[in-house]
Amino acid sequence: MRKRVELPAVVALGSNLGDREQTLRDAVRELAAVSGVVVLAASGIVETPALKPDGIDESAPSYLNAVVLVRSALSPERLLEQLQRIEHELGRVRAERWGDRTIDLDLIDFAGLSRDTAELSLPHPRAWQRAFVLAPWSQVQPDAVLHGHGRVADLLRAATDPVTEYPARPLAEEVSA
Repeated sequence: MRKRVELPAVVALGSNLGDREQTLRDAVRELAAVSGVVVLAASGIVETPALKPDGIDESAPSYLNAVVLVRSALSPERLLEQLQRIEHELGRVRAERWGDRTIDLDLIDFAGLSRDTAELSLPHPRAWQRAFVLAPWSQVQPDAVLHGHGRVADLLRAATDPVTEYPARPLAEEVSA
């Protein structure tokens, strides 16, 4: 019998349109249902202002963000395909870069691998600068290291984007629901 190899991965979730909290919950549930993916942990939810190419946009709806730790038997590329499928099913429209969206699922890290293709960059190229990724990630994995950049806790201390805790039931409840 062949053993299935499962590797750790970090997925960041964000939503700033519609019922943001419910959309995050739906995304976690959908991710847990993907064959070959096991959700290990889900962070709490944080709220952040919308970040656009020119900086923070106070006129845009704020984001709810979270991080999910998974084990994946899928390749990084196949996992990314599944994340994009979930985005599509939850109403994501790719109209403008860094535009408002119902859901954004980013593959942040996959077993510390490095990739730089047209489809996928690992680790995620801007994650090391984004408190909206680093804060929830450090909640679920305080000793995390982002390959090529260092300890997540140290990166979070250097990040400048504002993050506040959002009062909500734990996202982890969606995995066992």
